Order: sequence, then C-alpha cells, then structure tokens
Amino acid sequence: MGGVTSTIAARFAFFPPTPPSYTLVADAATGRLLIPEISRPPARRRRRDGGGDSSSGAAAAAEEEDATEVVRLRTRRGNEIVAVYVRHARASATLLYSHGNAADLGQMYGLFVELSRRLRVNIFGYDYAGYGRSTGKPTEYNTYADIEAAYNCLKEKYGVPDEDIILYGQSVGSGPTIDLASRLPNLRAVVLHSPILSGLRVLYPVKKTFWFDIYKNVDKISLVNCPVLVIHGTSDDVVDWSHGKQLWELCKVKHSPLWLSGGGHCNLELYPDYIRHLKKFVSSLGKKSTKPDLKELPATEDTSRKDAESVSSDKPQEAAKCRQISRKSLDSRVGKSKTVDVPEKPRMSSDDVDKFRRRRCLVW
Repeated sequence: MGGVTSTIAARFAFFPPTPPSYTLVADAATGRLLIPEISRPPARRRRRDGGGDSSSGAAAAAEEEDATEVVRLRTRRGNEIVAVYVRHARASATLLYSHGNAADLGQMYGLFVELSRRLRVNIFGYDYAGYGRSTGKPTEYNTYADIEAAYNCLKEKYGVPDEDIILYGQSVGSGPTIDLASRLPNLRAVVLHSPILSGLRVLYPVKKTFWFDIYKNVDKISLVNCPVLVIHGTSDDVVDWSHGKQLWELCKVKHSPLWLSGGGHCNLELYPDYIRHLKKFVSSLGKKSTKPDLKELPATEDTSRKDAESVSSDKPQEAAKCRQISRKSLDSRVGKSKTVDVPEKPRMSSDDVDKFRRRRCLVW
C-alpha cells in the first residue's frame, strides 16, 4: 500500500510545463550555452546605459547578457539538469532557488532578474529532472540529487562558501531545500515560500508521518540550524496556510514570518510586502564569515507568538503598476478542496490518478 500511495503522491507533486517554455542552444563560436527566449528587460537596459550613444548602449546590453550564465550539470543519479546563474555586481549573498511545481526556468527568469536587482544578490536557479530541458523524470530523490548538483556547482565552479548561500524553496521546492539545509550547518539562511509539510499532507489531513510519504519537511525542519523565513498566503487553496504556520513553529532559528492576507499560491510576488519583507530579511543577515549571530533574530517566545499572529494586509499591486511574473498561476485552476479522511484503500490505477487530478486540479 505504501509504495502505491507514494507513487500517487509523487504524481500529484510534479506537473512540469509541457512543452518546455524555452530552448537550449550552444553558441557556434564559443560553445557557450544560451537560452534564446530569455534576456534582460529592455527597460533595464535603457536605465543602465543612461541614454548615451549607441556604442555605450551596446556595451551596457552586452554587460547585461554576460551577467547571466547557462550551465548543464550532471547529477549523482545520472541526469543532466539545466541551471542559470544571474549575477549582481554588488551581491551580498547568493540565493539558490528551487522553483515550484508548474514552472520552468523560462518562466522563472524574469523573477530571477528582478529579485537579483532588488535584493542585490546573485540568483542560481535550476530545473528539476524532467523539467524544462533537463533530462530524466521528476521524483523526490531526483530533486534531492538536483539541488545537490546545483549546490556543488556554486561551491566548486563559482567558489561560493556556505556562509554566503541562502536556500530559497517555493512550494514543492521546499522539499529539496529543507532536505539540503538539514545537512548543511553553516548556511546563511533559508526562505520557504508557500512550503508543504509533506506530500501526503497536501492531499490528506494526516496527523502523523507515514514511511511512504514524500518530502517529509515536517520531520526535517528542526534540523535546520540557520535563520528561516516563511512566506505564505492566507488564502492559499493549493497548499493550506497551516503548512507554513506549522513549519515556522518548528523552526529552530525563527525569523519574523510573512503571512500575506488574501494571498494565493502563485501570486505572492505581486504584494508590496513580499519584496519589502524579503529585502529586510536579507539585509538583516549581513555579510558574515560564520553562522549568523542568533541574537540578531527574534528569540523570545512572546515575540515569536506575536509574529505568528501578525498578518500583512497589503493588497497586491495592480497589473499596470507592477512587474508581472511570467510563470502561470495555479490559483485559476485549483478550486477549494474539501477536508477528507485518509481512505482505507488508497490504491488507484495510473488512469484513476490522472482522472482524479484533472477533476480536482490538485497540483502544487
């Protein structure tokens, strides 16, 4: 029963965009990997070149393109994954971003550029096996190997120390993020964006962890030694807000969480408080050669409880006034799910799973 249920949970967990939103080509002259569909926003180029002559504008554009590098990485499970590295000239840290379920690098790139600019950090994002132009199939253990390959690339190719790395996990990406963070004691910090307690808990309101569950974040979060910021929308109908709240309660080193009133599962970046709170968090960590000083973070139980109860009431910016995120939202496809008990016989055929997923739109 466990193996079947685990397989069902995995099939709900992974929903890669089909077809991929980008292509991957190699420059004939240099051999450098390129993604033709992604580039720096034209508005950014105009601001950088300051309206000067065409030669200076071309130089600025070239500088923008050189700030992004596309790489292929071999994982320990034999897959080749695609990753992008967005650099910032005055970066104070490097953010290793594990994206959500229904996105790939082509859809996430615009957000990476904006986060790099606003937070003044380098961004290293990657596609899981079976996503985008990465080979293999998406599975729980493949994603663990994927984030390890990305982390090793930062360490070995770019020389980034653990003390300068912030792990960022969104939705299903919280799984590989927490797993890696639980084994690295000297990370700068961790950000959990609409995280899950576990795969099975997204489907059923179970109170204990079964051996066949996937992404057992609820059991691993207490092993994370660095500061943790949790961001969740109070109206998330894909991964309930209770997931984020419980994970925050279990954190060893808590930072003031961000509960966005009315926020869904894939629109939190549109809220003004999202970037403000995230920027404040990154700035509070500072530039350190060792683990962050715990005294800088909320330590008392009273403060922690007060933070847990506070909810941001800022509304998302209007479409005309904010940068639209290129990835597709799941909120429009997912309806409110009813609380159900764990079935006595959860065995389902592959066809049954596909029909159930399409009928309930349970993707995260």
